[in-house]
Amino acid sequence: MHVRMRVRLHTLAPLTAILTAIALLAATGCGAALGGTSSAATGGLEKTTLNVAVVPAVDSAGFFVALHDGLFKAQGLTINYTPATSSDTVIDQQVAGKYDITGGNYVSYVQHYVQDHQQLQIVAEGSVMQEGSQAIYTLPSSNIKNLAELKGRVLGINAPHNINYLLAASVLTENGVSLGNVQFPAKPIPFPQMAAELAAGKVAAAAMPEPFATSAEQQYGAVKLADLNQGATENFPIQGYVATKAWVRANPDTLKAFLTALEQGQEIADTSRPAVEQAMESLNGPMNGQVPPIVAAVMALNNYPIGIDKIRLQRVPDVMLQFGLLSTRFDISQMLGP
Repeated sequence: MHVRMRVRLHTLAPLTAILTAIALLAATGCGAALGGTSSAATGGLEKTTLNVAVVPAVDSAGFFVALHDGLFKAQGLTINYTPATSSDTVIDQQVAGKYDITGGNYVSYVQHYVQDHQQLQIVAEGSVMQEGSQAIYTLPSSNIKNLAELKGRVLGINAPHNINYLLAASVLTENGVSLGNVQFPAKPIPFPQMAAELAAGKVAAAAMPEPFATSAEQQYGAVKLADLNQGATENFPIQGYVATKAWVRANPDTLKAFLTALEQGQEIADTSRPAVEQAMESLNGPMNGQVPPIVAAVMALNNYPIGIDKIRLQRVPDVMLQFGLLSTRFDISQMLGP
């Protein structure tokens, strides 16, 4: 399914957009409308309580809208949400059975599938990057005014060789900067702590997604050095939702219910900015992804597609191969079904 153009709505209440989104879902068959028959009504759910770990960034806006608006509950599901510092930190726990579904960057999932032979399945797309949603930032007092001046300096990322690294690597290379000339942190820096590390001088620049980027601008006056939505990673698929293949086989009706609610959340997130703002503001505490209203009002958003587009997702392992995160070409279809 192609990525839709977002209609930005800046009205105080998203009711019209939400009703429109629900009507679209009913008409296209992408998911059940809120007033329609849910999976719960059929009594066919294998599980009704799901442990779900999701990176608390705007890449996951569709999930947070579904959580905030009670869309999972309407499908008979109780979601125990855990904020993931990075995708890499929760994948092993998911394979061990701690989490039913996780939401995070595709790069880490592909690495775990290829290198660790963990049988993971992408069950839904989450986000496609748009201009302004991820960028490299410095402080206004910094003497770094362009990417070339990062030579010999530390660029903050939240985990080694993940999507954050890949986007930065692509843009640096696109602008003639050798990756060997740029240093990366010895230890991962969680996104909620990234701006403080930048302000303390522990990194010379930082690659951050929303809402952490806008928060850094508001709190520390951080300035954008380069947008990451360019070159090989322009309109790049960033985040998706994953379960183990064994879990998918064991819980087909539960997965259907989860996806029905998620698709409704994706549709609303893609058409109603106020709905995204309200969902992100409602989360319990900064470490859970809670966004202050002043940040929510101006942060950049992504596109939130419905379904799975194999051609779009194939870009992920292809760019990973280009920048040395894979040694051979990987066919993403291995992660899209049994």
